[in-house]
Amino acid sequence: MADTVSKHIDMTTGSLWRNVPLFAFPVAATSILEQLSNLIATVIIGNFSGDQGTLAMAAVGSNVPLTSLMLNLFIGMSLGSNVVIANAIGRNDQNMVKRAVHTSILMALVGFVVIALGEIFAEPMLAALNVPAETMPLASLYLRVFLLSMPSILLYNFEAAIFRSVGITRMPLQALAVSTVLNIGLDLIFVPVLHWGVAGAAIATVAAQLISTLGCFLYAFLKYPELRLHREDWRITRRDVTRHLIQGIPLGLQFSVLAIGIIVMQSVIVQFDTLGGEMVSNAAQNGFGAASKMTHFLMALYSGLGSAILGYNGQNYGKKEYERVRRGTLQTFVIMLFVYLFCLVAGLSLSIGGAYQYIFMSADKISDASVRFGNTFVYVDVILYFILGFLFVARSAVQGICRPMYVLGAGFAELAARVLICAYLPAIVNGAPIDSSASALAFAAVCLGDPGAWLAACIVLAYPTVRYIIRIKYNDPKEIGN
Repeated sequence: MADTVSKHIDMTTGSLWRNVPLFAFPVAATSILEQLSNLIATVIIGNFSGDQGTLAMAAVGSNVPLTSLMLNLFIGMSLGSNVVIANAIGRNDQNMVKRAVHTSILMALVGFVVIALGEIFAEPMLAALNVPAETMPLASLYLRVFLLSMPSILLYNFEAAIFRSVGITRMPLQALAVSTVLNIGLDLIFVPVLHWGVAGAAIATVAAQLISTLGCFLYAFLKYPELRLHREDWRITRRDVTRHLIQGIPLGLQFSVLAIGIIVMQSVIVQFDTLGGEMVSNAAQNGFGAASKMTHFLMALYSGLGSAILGYNGQNYGKKEYERVRRGTLQTFVIMLFVYLFCLVAGLSLSIGGAYQYIFMSADKISDASVRFGNTFVYVDVILYFILGFLFVARSAVQGICRPMYVLGAGFAELAARVLICAYLPAIVNGAPIDSSASALAFAAVCLGDPGAWLAACIVLAYPTVRYIIRIKYNDPKEIGN
């Protein structure tokens, strides 16, 4: 298999300046396309659900923290498979590559467990997110149907990780592009024409995800005979599963922190719309919601870089090309700074007049107050976005050299810092409990929860990055480890 995959992006040879962009941009485009698909689906639901349009949008929106948490967890775990496969490719261990691929596919079947648990606990999970009673029936319906797509979603992400580990990044993007077009087309049929509302949107998602999954699977089956499953290939060992879990669980938890972070910040930001315990506005929530969606689009560029250095370091570490690991990591940090400048210019440009809010929100929700709140978040985030860039590169670089426990520690540090900052700093700055009368500086203090959390994670990752990548003694086997 190694001979087959070497025909694609081989990270163990050639210039990193060429290989990393070739690898990163399709991954970033895939992430952007996923978000764009969800955005368009929400717009269709809001505009074509008749009298239930507002409730339908609220039902879909109320599921975002929960679905994001689940998806981020398993996307991170799929990247653990990426590390295992990339290391095996670097060692030219064809048998290990094959076993790792099939172990990844079997692990994706955990999606059926997620379906079972989700169907049982759908309403309790939504209730824990304080979903209003009038929204609960539609929100529960959407979640129950959406959960049916989990096996397909997980299998697609594990398939994408397999392709990326061998240097194939365009195929997952192409499959997702077809899936996105299909999703939008089915949304336009199921919602405005058949009037299936929220259920129709969820069914469209299930069908589209299944198509992208089958597309990747058939491509692998037809293009690469080495990836075809045979009866003997289903015999995986506990050691194989353990190897994947050791690499995947830390990344899964790290990615979950992103979704948990949004929930934590939202729980504080909602207080800026209340007075005397009563909701008097939605400006802070609307502004924050639109601004965070924009920054997540920009974050996709960092995600692409992270995936690139993960595969790069994974292959070169497996091949014992330690000097390439060092140089590649340093060069990726340089590329990250150029990406940061782009994100900074794009973010500040879109903040003029709150332009991004017209992309992510209906006009009736936009006000001077929502623009003020949203722009505060944008300024704090994008100006300090280089910290997030360092986090993405360092985390993936360290994971690529098989040091997952540092990644796990970074995740815990990020979560703890975000909770502490959001819980205490706004009230300290305001000099009083938070409500709609709180100062603009108090809201800025909440927004510092993002860069503060990133910085905490970076501090944890700085040690392994310097110790095991930049300053490693290549002539000392004890320094290299396993």
